[in-house]
Amino acid sequence: MRVRSGLALAALASVLAAEPALAHTGVGATHGFVAGLTHPLFGLDHVCAMVAVGLWAALAGGRAVWAWPLAFVGVMVAGALLGLAGLSLPGVEVMIAGSVFAFGIAVALRAPLPVLVGAVICGLFALFHGHAHGTELPAEASAALYVAGFALATALLHAVGLSLGLLLARLDRVWTPRLVGSAVAATGMVLLVG
Repeated sequence: MRVRSGLALAALASVLAAEPALAHTGVGATHGFVAGLTHPLFGLDHVCAMVAVGLWAALAGGRAVWAWPLAFVGVMVAGALLGLAGLSLPGVEVMIAGSVFAFGIAVALRAPLPVLVGAVICGLFALFHGHAHGTELPAEASAALYVAGFALATALLHAVGLSLGLLLARLDRVWTPRLVGSAVAATGMVLLVG
């Protein structure tokens, strides 16, 4: 049990240690598969939101385990296409920070929403995450490779969250998801006011 608790806390620490996102400022390379793959991995907002989606889905169980991460990745790609097409969305950064807060609360409460409702919530926030990715792509870059890269990275972050959620479910301690979710929600609040 102590090993599992240690693993859960180590996973949480690695999520919280991620750097703030430079993803939305146009900093660094923003083209190709590797850039797309690494983009979500180095932003605190992306890491927290995407891991929390997987964690929430694992805690909810059933069809949510695959439906919520799949909804997030699918709608995120659609949001990227909107950004690539030059269509703007209002409040992208606020919605991304808000997603961290909302998914943290969902984990803390182990929010048992119907699968469709959870998928819609995941999709709504994913639209803004994807839009941010899409607007950062230079015109001369390979959109397909970049999108494939960040879609894969997002799926991997969801898998980390799912694994963490399954571990927390085995620990069968009510306070552990509350602690992890509260930490993610607090991070979202800092991002919202920062």
